[in-house]
Amino acid sequence: MTAFDEMDTGAASSQSGVRAPYQDYKRWLDAAPSDLLTRRRQEADLLFRRLGITFAVYGEGGDTERLIPFDIVPRIIAAKEWRKLRRGLKQRVRALNAFLDDIYHARAILKAGTIPEDLILKNAAYVTHMRDVATARQTYTHIAGIDVVRTAEDQFYVLEDNCRTPSGVSYMLENREAMMRLFPDLFAAVRVAPVGHYPDALLQTLRDSAPPHCQGEPTVVLLTPGVFNSAYFEHVFLAEQMGIELVEGGDLTVKDDIVYMRTVGGLKRVDVIYRRLDDDFLDPKVFRKDSLIGVPGIFQAYKAGNVTLCNAVGTGVADDKSIYPYVPDMIRFYLGEEPLLANVPTYVLRRPDDLKYTLDHLPELVVKEVHGSGGYGMLVGPKASKAELETFRAKIVAKPEAYIAQPTLALSTCPTFVDSGIAPRHVDLRPFVLTGETMRVVPGGLTRVALREGSLVVNSSQGGGTKDTWVLEDAPDIAAGED
Repeated sequence: MTAFDEMDTGAASSQSGVRAPYQDYKRWLDAAPSDLLTRRRQEADLLFRRLGITFAVYGEGGDTERLIPFDIVPRIIAAKEWRKLRRGLKQRVRALNAFLDDIYHARAILKAGTIPEDLILKNAAYVTHMRDVATARQTYTHIAGIDVVRTAEDQFYVLEDNCRTPSGVSYMLENREAMMRLFPDLFAAVRVAPVGHYPDALLQTLRDSAPPHCQGEPTVVLLTPGVFNSAYFEHVFLAEQMGIELVEGGDLTVKDDIVYMRTVGGLKRVDVIYRRLDDDFLDPKVFRKDSLIGVPGIFQAYKAGNVTLCNAVGTGVADDKSIYPYVPDMIRFYLGEEPLLANVPTYVLRRPDDLKYTLDHLPELVVKEVHGSGGYGMLVGPKASKAELETFRAKIVAKPEAYIAQPTLALSTCPTFVDSGIAPRHVDLRPFVLTGETMRVVPGGLTRVALREGSLVVNSSQGGGTKDTWVLEDAPDIAAGED
């Protein structure tokens, strides 16, 4: 299976050449000293170590803090390609928000039989406490990260929807900052759409989401589980960039269904909470009673409409991989439109025919746990040994409803600087969609790259790295992120 190469036409045809978005970069690269990339990579490693740009890996011995691998060759996307992606991303997030609002209120899509009722109402991520709870602007996922892969010149697929607490945007911003320091001459030669305004766009989205009766400028805080969370670096980074307080559960208190932040000057009312805390740990009065990192009474304040939680409680049901196959149906049901971005063809193993097909073709497929994330709990059939295939087969037979299966896509490749020089490596993309008074998609997103030759697993916890993503700018709408 030959992968589409985003720079080199020679990877897919007998005519060797450079695709249009990469032509300026390739000219610069050809003129650069032979050791430049090696020196710049060393400088990048030092820079990232100094800044402390790390992520945590759970379940392993030794030092769980790791420096996230950063590749200094950018991924470059043409303005025309980006506009197509942006329209599809916005359409998808509009439908996901409509779906979440519906399943916690009228449940029209379930009554219509478009999605099996038990798949929602018996889903572990469906929060019954959210039934009939009003949300500001009927928005549930204010910050969405939609994972996209490319397989051909004009073919993009949505791989996964992240509607709860999508992470990685800090790496997108730090990658750009590093590239601008390392290659200022490149940015003078190539018109790259900026991403540095993301924190301002995020803050405006959070302010837009304040409760309707909020008076004056809303007080916004970022709620973190604390220093042991894998994304704590990002929590600190975003709070600093937005100029808001980073708080833990103990910094907040609830009185008369109003949330207050403890400050040296006394209690200060909080209007909007950008929470990076899972539902289960949010409020020990409602969810896990043993939670020591939540805020007692916060859910009642939320129900009363006195504070907005971004993202809303209960959005996890839209993340579930068993719901993913139905997103195109959501788009048709709520928006009356055909999907602009395709899903990866998906076998739902709770269906007998899909289960039979998967078991018969296991070496050809990728199988994922419906509740899995981070590259764990999955089988890449073409890369698996006979023993791994048989072990996973037994898991599927024992609990088929816990899995979905997909064909192995030939993910596109981008030029990547590895020990042997520049070589193609598989990539995906996580753009971030913000929903407030308007919808914004900062141009680009987080490109993740599988640094091991032939690997399709891009997750940092599984040996992947990140790249700066360049969207070429040809009009003001590209930078603004709005149509």
